[in-house]
Amino acid sequence: MKNIKIVIEYDGTNYCGWQSQAKLPTVQGTIERCLEKITGERTRITGSGRTDSGVHALGQVANFATASPLSPETLLKALNSTLPDDVSVVSAGEVAADFHAQFSSRSKVYEYRILNAPHPPALLRNRVWHVPEKLDLASMKEAAEHVAGTHDFSVFASANITVKSPVRTVRRVSLRKNRQRTIVFEIEADGFLKRMVRMITGTLVEAGKGKIGPGRFAEILRDGRKTKNVVTAPPQGLFLKKVVY
Repeated sequence: MKNIKIVIEYDGTNYCGWQSQAKLPTVQGTIERCLEKITGERTRITGSGRTDSGVHALGQVANFATASPLSPETLLKALNSTLPDDVSVVSAGEVAADFHAQFSSRSKVYEYRILNAPHPPALLRNRVWHVPEKLDLASMKEAAEHVAGTHDFSVFASANITVKSPVRTVRRVSLRKNRQRTIVFEIEADGFLKRMVRMITGTLVEAGKGKIGPGRFAEILRDGRKTKNVVTAPPQGLFLKKVVY
């Protein structure tokens, strides 16, 4: 048996997230069906983590065991000729038997894109969050600085999380605005709670609108009590950018 690692790019618009679900279109399920066609094996792939419905990936990582004699390069070509146009395998290679896409990772990098423009986008409608109100980028940057470090992120997580600990370490955050009036929020952490990036982003936008100050953002994180200003950003602006091993 070989352990194969693949890096995947996908547009999550037409999928109910990464993880396989009965009778629902998912990225994991789509890749597994294609692998079965190629190898004749019923193959279960393991992803680095889940992404929600409508969320995209530039560098999702997965691994799977196979007895197929096909080389990783041949598997890559075969997958890309079989997969739908909104899923692409960027790279494939054989790795050590103990490599695990989820448990071997050291950190993940997510990117959230906000189009801050008066008119709604047509071509980018499934890849950005359109916020027509003018946002104060300086206030958002100041608020985002409080996210760095080790914290209990319960306030920025779904109410139904079932993890042993809500404490995560955020290694770095950045906010920048490009020439297309898109604000790009990037965050790297050793792990993320369900909806964590979307809820941090939504609350940063509240700071950008002037509804809360950077100091109030810090209080919300520290106190752990959800308020009307803890807002969940929509899924389409979120990208899993990279998994670090």
